[in-house]
Amino acid sequence: MSSISTSTSGFKRIWLLLAATLGGVAVASLRPGRGRIASAVSGRRLSSRNFRLAKLGARSGGRYAKYRAQRIFADADRSTALDNEFQMRTAAEVTATLGQMKGAMMKIGQMASYLDTGLPDAVRTTLSSLQHDAPPMSAELAAEQIEAELGAHPDVLFARWDPVPLASASIGQVHRAITHDDRAVAVKVQYPGVAEAMSSDLSNADWIFGGMATMFPGLEKGPIIEELKTRLIEELDYELEAQRQMKFHNYYKGHPLVTVPAVLEELSTRRVLTSELAEGVRFKEVLSWPQAERNLAAETLFRFSFGAIYRLHAFNGDPHPGNYLFQPGGRVTFLDFGLVKEFAPAETKLFEDLIKHMVLDHDAVAFRTLIEEAGLLDPAADFSDKEVIDYFSFYYLYVMEDKPVTIDADYASAGVAQLFNTGSEHGSLMKHLNVPPSFVVLQRITLGLMGLFAQLDATANWRRVAEELWPFVDADPSTPIGELHRNWEIATGRRERPF
Repeated sequence: MSSISTSTSGFKRIWLLLAATLGGVAVASLRPGRGRIASAVSGRRLSSRNFRLAKLGARSGGRYAKYRAQRIFADADRSTALDNEFQMRTAAEVTATLGQMKGAMMKIGQMASYLDTGLPDAVRTTLSSLQHDAPPMSAELAAEQIEAELGAHPDVLFARWDPVPLASASIGQVHRAITHDDRAVAVKVQYPGVAEAMSSDLSNADWIFGGMATMFPGLEKGPIIEELKTRLIEELDYELEAQRQMKFHNYYKGHPLVTVPAVLEELSTRRVLTSELAEGVRFKEVLSWPQAERNLAAETLFRFSFGAIYRLHAFNGDPHPGNYLFQPGGRVTFLDFGLVKEFAPAETKLFEDLIKHMVLDHDAVAFRTLIEEAGLLDPAADFSDKEVIDYFSFYYLYVMEDKPVTIDADYASAGVAQLFNTGSEHGSLMKHLNVPPSFVVLQRITLGLMGLFAQLDATANWRRVAEELWPFVDADPSTPIGELHRNWEIATGRRERPF
C-alpha cells in the first residue's frame, strides 16, 4: 500500500490570505463603474455588502502585517504561538463575516474549509461551521418566505413544522416537517435577497479573473467566468434543482448504498424545495469511525461522483461535506443538486480518451495532441512531451497503478498547488494552460473529493474501482461494494449506458 504525498510548503496556509483577498475584491467593486447590477436591491445595501468585505480585508491585512513583524525576532516557541493566534483570529473573523453574507462569498469560505487539508484542526473546525451551521434567518422570516411561495403558513401546509432549522448554508436553510399524509420531509427555504447578493458577488468576477490572467496568461477568462456564473445562478432555481435531483433519484432508486431523496413537487417552488427527510450522520462524525468504515464511505463517494459522468452524463459539482449523510457499510445519502453540470456525449468521450492515453496506453504524444485540441494547452507552447506529461500525470496518480493507495493530506494540498503555484518547477508550463468550460466543474469536484478523502485517510485500489466505472474497460467488481452495485445494475437493467 502506498501513500501519495507531495511537498506543499508555502501552500498549506494559503488560506491565511483569504480575508485580505476578499477585501481587495470589495475595494475593486466600490470603484466607479464596478459592482453595478440591474436589480431592485438598493445601492446602499450592495455598498454595505462590499464595505463589509473591505473592512474584513483591511482588518485581516493589518493583522497579517503585525503578525509578520512580530515573527521576525521570535524564537521557535513564540513563532508557533503567533501562528496559532493569527490563524484562529483570522478564521473566526472570516467565518463570522462570510456566514452573515451568504451567497458566493460564503461559498468561498466553505471551499477553504475542506480544500486545504494542511489547516490546523482548530481552524478547520471553525471554518467548517460554514458547511451546515451558518447563521440562519429567523423563524418568522422563514415562514414568511414559505407563505409567499406556497400560499400558506407552514403550520397550515404541514401537520408539524419545526421552526428551528436543521441546517443553514450559503443560499438557504433546511427545516424538518411532517406532511398531512405523515411523511417526514426536509424543506429548503431560500434566503430573501440572496439572488441579489449573488449577483453582486458575481459582478466582481471579471476583476478576480483579471488577476488570475496576470498569473496565467493562457487563461481565456471569458468562458470560465460565464461557466461559473451559469452554474452559480442555476443554484438559485430550486425548480431546476428539483428536476436534477429527481433525475438522480430515479436512476439510483433502490440502490443498496446510494440514496437520493425524492422531491415533493406539490410543496416545491422556485425558492422552496421539499424532499424526503434523509437519515445519517454528518461528515465530521465519520472522521471518528474505524478506518475500514471511512474507506467504505470514500468508495461510495468516488463511485457516485465519477460513475454518474458515464451513466447520466451529469456531475454533481458541489462536494462540500454538508451535502452528504453517512451510515455504516458505505451507505451515503446525497442531498444537494443545485450545482449540476450536464455533459454532452462528446465531452465525456474526451474525458475517456484522456484517461486512455495517460493511464492505459501511456501515450504522451496522443495525450498532448488531445489536450491541445481540447484547449487545455496552447499548441504553440515550447515544452517537451515529457514536461507536459510530468505536469498532467499528477491528476491521474491515484489510478496510475494497480495497487492500494492512501490519499493523504499532502496529496490534497498538492492538488491546490498544482493548479495555482506558478513558482513550482512547472511554473513556466502553467502560464500556457487554459481551463475550458467542460473542465471547470470537473476540477472543482476532483479537488473537493481529494480534500474529503484526505480527511478520511481513504485507502482503496482506486485503479480497480475506476476500471469498473470506465465504460471502455468495464471491469468485473473488485470490492464488496462493487459486487453490490453490479448486482443492482443487473437486477434493474442498468448495465447499459442510458445514452
